[in-house]
Amino acid sequence: MTAFLKRTPIIWALFVAQLLTGFGFGIFNGAVGGTYLDMITQGEHARSLVASLSDAQRCAHFWVTVLLDTAYPLAYGGFFAAMALRFWGRFGRLAALPAIATIIVDLTENTVQALALSGAADVLDAKDWLTPLKFGLFCLAAAIALIALVIAVVNIFRKRQA
Repeated sequence: MTAFLKRTPIIWALFVAQLLTGFGFGIFNGAVGGTYLDMITQGEHARSLVASLSDAQRCAHFWVTVLLDTAYPLAYGGFFAAMALRFWGRFGRLAALPAIATIIVDLTENTVQALALSGAADVLDAKDWLTPLKFGLFCLAAAIALIALVIAVVNIFRKRQA
């Protein structure tokens, strides 16, 4: 699987997928009531938001969470992991771990939110630690991917000078 992720077309596809998915959140912003649960770090505030949504907004928010916000962590997490695997050399697998962890935490958070939006269960208190953990892991994985980009650019210039 790591060989597949390290391929240049896959890295570009994941990059484009994360941009398109991120753009999709802007398109559906009004339909979900203007605020995404993903941005709320406290369960009690998330609970208040869910309670304030109309049935149509709750339904839209549920489907955006289940569809779009499932694709998004796979795209950005896959991209971050692929960059680490490709450019961090022998430390690639270790450097990819925060990206993999971000995907898992983000998808767990989405499950918590989908359960609340559907009315199946209220476990929104988990957002007190899930959402900050997601953002922290995201920042770490993004920084690792940024360093990977610097490594890639340095490698390009080294090849040109050789």
